[in-house]
Amino acid sequence: MRVAIAGAGAVGRSIAAELLENGHEVLLIDIDPRAIKIDSVPRAEWLLADACEIASLDEAGLNNCHVVVASSGDDKVNLVVSLLAKTEYGVPRVVARINHPNNEWLFNESWGVDVAVSTPRLLSALVEEAVSVGDLVRLMTFRQGQANLVELTLAEDAPVVGQRAGSVPWPVDAALVAILREGRVLVPTADDPLEAGDELLFVANQEVEQELAHLLSQH
Repeated sequence: MRVAIAGAGAVGRSIAAELLENGHEVLLIDIDPRAIKIDSVPRAEWLLADACEIASLDEAGLNNCHVVVASSGDDKVNLVVSLLAKTEYGVPRVVARINHPNNEWLFNESWGVDVAVSTPRLLSALVEEAVSVGDLVRLMTFRQGQANLVELTLAEDAPVVGQRAGSVPWPVDAALVAILREGRVLVPTADDPLEAGDELLFVANQEVEQELAHLLSQH
């Protein structure tokens, strides 16, 4: 997979190193010469350029990229890069970093963003996930306002404990995608029983989150 990362700061370089380790091709783009630290990620391609300029993105070969990551520390830059990547180059997947939570509402499909990652939201979600049982926790937003990755850990007295996954009347627009149990990741089948302590991961429309929470934690 070929991935272009706009923003070669600590976040961008860290993402690049991880992707290279997993066998992907990575191009790092930054307008600041001080950010071009080739020795830090020597296996990546590097481009000193303004990722908000069409000419720069042409040079970067964005039309050949499977994924673009807008990871700069400037939300305006990340939005422009996302929009250009999606509308001008038809990049299949655009991931954008949100630096300031107040700007979160902008990072949606109209700006070309497929997945928006807000560090404060993610950190708070992970804190909640670590301490909450029986509460629905939103971990990530896909195409904001349409679908979210949500998690709930089943309490001992949850009404679905002991039922098979296929027999639970899940809300429309909510899909059980994984069960985390005793350190294992299970791809759920209709016959899998649900157990107390299971961590259930759903992709769900925001409008059905409350219904899903009620189903899993009502007494």
